[in-house]
Amino acid sequence: MSFEWRETTLGESLDINPFYSIRKGTLAKKISMADLEPFTRKITNYEVAEFNGGSKFKNGDTLVARITPCLENGKTAYVNILEKDELGFGSTEFIVLRGKEGISDNKYVYYLSISPEFRNVAIKSMTGTSGRQRAQVDAISKWQFRLPPIKEQKEISALLSSLDDKIELNNAINKNLEKMAQILFKRWFVDFEFPNENGEPYKSSGGEFEESELGLIPKGWKVGRATDIFDVQSGGTPKTSTSEYWNGEIPFFTPKDCSNSLYVIETEKTITEDGLNNCNSKLYKTDTVFITARGTVGKVALAGRDMAMNQSCYALVAKSGYTQKYVFHLTQQLVNVLRKNASGAVFDAITVSTFQNLKTTLPDIELVRHFDGLVNGLYSLLLEKANETQTLQQLRDTLLPKLMSGEIRVPVERDNSATELPMVAESSAIYQP
Repeated sequence: MSFEWRETTLGESLDINPFYSIRKGTLAKKISMADLEPFTRKITNYEVAEFNGGSKFKNGDTLVARITPCLENGKTAYVNILEKDELGFGSTEFIVLRGKEGISDNKYVYYLSISPEFRNVAIKSMTGTSGRQRAQVDAISKWQFRLPPIKEQKEISALLSSLDDKIELNNAINKNLEKMAQILFKRWFVDFEFPNENGEPYKSSGGEFEESELGLIPKGWKVGRATDIFDVQSGGTPKTSTSEYWNGEIPFFTPKDCSNSLYVIETEKTITEDGLNNCNSKLYKTDTVFITARGTVGKVALAGRDMAMNQSCYALVAKSGYTQKYVFHLTQQLVNVLRKNASGAVFDAITVSTFQNLKTTLPDIELVRHFDGLVNGLYSLLLEKANETQTLQQLRDTLLPKLMSGEIRVPVERDNSATELPMVAESSAIYQP
């Protein structure tokens, strides 16, 4: 068996837009561009629809968005939602990549498609008018690169997959932990089933209520404004033309940094101490609640570390007696109220006066502290998993281009019956798991 990497082109080493046939009108699983998260091995959203045209694929294929801005945003997916021999279909703006038997491994093809080298080639190949540019298949197919033997491809994809497996597991754990905290908040502060003095659900066990402008609320609670519970603080951006203000050690939160993760650990941009001292943002502490106020409005996140913030967001800081975890859950609830009150109108901005005019219940402070004590452990684990995931993502993103180029080689079991001399990797590091 040869252990040498060989020069090849993408068109020679794998199938691009392989031919599959689906009869028109056939019901099949359809994946739209909107269904894809950036760089995902697991597609979760699809619909069953009649086939009337589009790209066709099967399990093991990789879908790469070819149109702007989806390509730049990383819309790429490994297909895993189909049964054996089942075909699916989707947008004509997908490029479908498939490994060739004995030449290229399907999972390796996926990791190759998310490598910086491939992305650069695809993006540089784009032509068309502004806003409707498309990557050109002919140019991509001529891309020259070095391909390892099939056995080494599988070892590389297995190593990268093990990191992604752990990342996905952490994300799933965090989703469950967040859901548990949300359920507890709703039960206590929305459904009013918090424990009474006997440990019984307040409402179900005949707890006393009184009328308010928000309807019946537990006796002793009050109605106030959101700003009775938290302060609304602003951010700002250092002068972008002053290089000394940027690329420092301080994370700089903007709406782009909101993701599916509750905690924000890393941000796209960072600033220096000088940058912080020359903008309208404070250094907000861990657990500060951020809410996006313009652009994509109403996304809520928690600072996973101390960070600054731009002017398109607000920082919500709990007032004395209240807690950041309570503010976080209350804010999620209030955003839902704002969206509902929009009644079909565009929910396009939040201002300080939005919170000043927003009515909410003011619960018993001791109950808020009790809630905080129960969920603190959940949030400690959430933050721990978020930090671990960030480390794993950085490791994967560091290893990926080095593994794809051969700068780092993975150990591959050799066939002892082979007559050729063993490979000596003089200039390549060997990764030891």
